Amino acid sequence: MAARLPRRRSSRSRGQEKTRAGRYFLPTVDIYEFADSIKLWVDMPGVKESDVVVTHKDGVLTITGTVSTEAYEKLAPLYTEYNVGSYFRQFELNEDVDDKQIAALMKNGVLELTLPRVSARSPAGLRSKRADRRTEDLE
Repeated sequence: MAARLPRRRSSRSRGQEKTRAGRYFLPTVDIYEFADSIKLWVDMPGVKESDVVVTHKDGVLTITGTVSTEAYEKLAPLYTEYNVGSYFRQFELNEDVDDKQIAALMKNGVLELTLPRVSARSPAGLRSKRADRRTEDLE
């Protein structure tokens, strides 16, 4: 089932376009929500695993993939329908994503990102009954 990434309110100003040198494409992304995580599949053909950068800062997930154009520079095609360039995409993340546990896997031009949810934390001082039994057995 497809899910939306929840939006977080931000004090940043909207509508400010930032420029980057070179040609950038907006990669297509599939987003799915699971009980313990959110997964993204990002299509970035021509990008090597070593040329992917995923960052998370101030609640914004940034995905950048750089395509090496060296192989294309020597070509003189008569006609092309495929453009070469790098990829850039950003998403605002909800606070319930554990940004320290974000995992990425690049395979065949598809980046798979796993954004684990922050696990429910028990209030300090509370222990499960099982833990109490083990403690009693040790005494």
